[in-house]
Amino acid sequence: MDAEELLEKYAKGQRSFQSAMLRGVDLKGADLSGIDLSSANLTAAELNEANLTGATLNSTNLTKASLTGANLSGLVTSNSANFTYAHLCGADLSKANLNFANFSNANLNEANLSDAQLTGANFTEASLIEVCLSRAKLNGANLTQANLTEADLSRADITGLTIKDTNLQGAKLRGVNLSKYDLSGINLAEADLAGAELIAINLRKACLQGAILERTGLQRANLMRANLEGAKLKRADLTDANTYGMNIKDADFTGTIMPDGEFYKPEIYQQQSQTETSMTRKIIRTDKAPAPVGPYNQAIAATGTMLFVAGQIAIDIRLNDIVYTDDVAKQTEQVMANLEAILTEAGATWLDVVKTTVFLKDMNDFAAVNAVYAKYFDAETAPARACVEVSRLPKDVLVEIDCIAVI
Repeated sequence: MDAEELLEKYAKGQRSFQSAMLRGVDLKGADLSGIDLSSANLTAAELNEANLTGATLNSTNLTKASLTGANLSGLVTSNSANFTYAHLCGADLSKANLNFANFSNANLNEANLSDAQLTGANFTEASLIEVCLSRAKLNGANLTQANLTEADLSRADITGLTIKDTNLQGAKLRGVNLSKYDLSGINLAEADLAGAELIAINLRKACLQGAILERTGLQRANLMRANLEGAKLKRADLTDANTYGMNIKDADFTGTIMPDGEFYKPEIYQQQSQTETSMTRKIIRTDKAPAPVGPYNQAIAATGTMLFVAGQIAIDIRLNDIVYTDDVAKQTEQVMANLEAILTEAGATWLDVVKTTVFLKDMNDFAAVNAVYAKYFDAETAPARACVEVSRLPKDVLVEIDCIAVI
């Protein structure tokens, strides 16, 4: 079906165009309000400035479609619509029902999605610069690697939202609940988080330079080595927060409750910030000792808080029992998974590990264990390591590994 035929039928009162083949159709500026395009194929269609208010786009394919400035407000029953690589710059999608829609790699810069229903929507690698998502229902949505620079997510429902490597620089997140989220390393520079709930959030190594954190609840938050230079934390609550190595240069803590439960006292905390040092890690190499022959280094020089992780064996907590009793490689995978869980809980990663000890039931298993071990460490930065054969291990496992990390 071409554009002329569709517009002619629409003018005569037809509204249902379900499963229509409209690939590449040119409907720029067309008035298609109330149209039903469920399961239709509009791949690469031209819909700039088109009026689609109250339309139905259930499972509609709009891959690479151009919808710049289009009006899609109030879309009804438009679940699972596909906007992959679509252009929606400046489009109006306010109050649209777009649950489980796919916006991966789409361009939604300056679009309006306020009050939109976006449960389970996929925005992976989408560009959402200056987009308005205030009061939107984003529960279960995926924003992995999306760019939300200066986006407005004020009072949005972000329950179960996936945020990984997302750029939230300058974003407005007033009043949102990000409690217990893992936002380690995320870019929140100049972001507005006033009044947000950030209880037990992981902001380790996050960039919060110049961020507004006034009246935020940061109880038990992990702010280890976070950059809060110039941030505004007036009347924030940092009770029991981990602030080791945090950069607080020029930050405003007026009326803030600090980790010890006391109100901020400049003379005390300025002195502490001058004496605290964040973790440093230096690889030691010399040609006067044997060179490493695997994923380890001769020595690591480190400063910071030391974390001693107990030896781990191949217990799967779901079964509360040993797994893979005759497979040393699979046992090693389980051991590494257990170690990683403990490191994560402590706010550490494999990069923070400075020393490991590998205990083997049989040294002939070394090659198999080493192959798995090498997946977790880059040979250039791997920790120091010792490996020994022992007569017996707990529960007669084949391998046990412990580690020391510095955070």
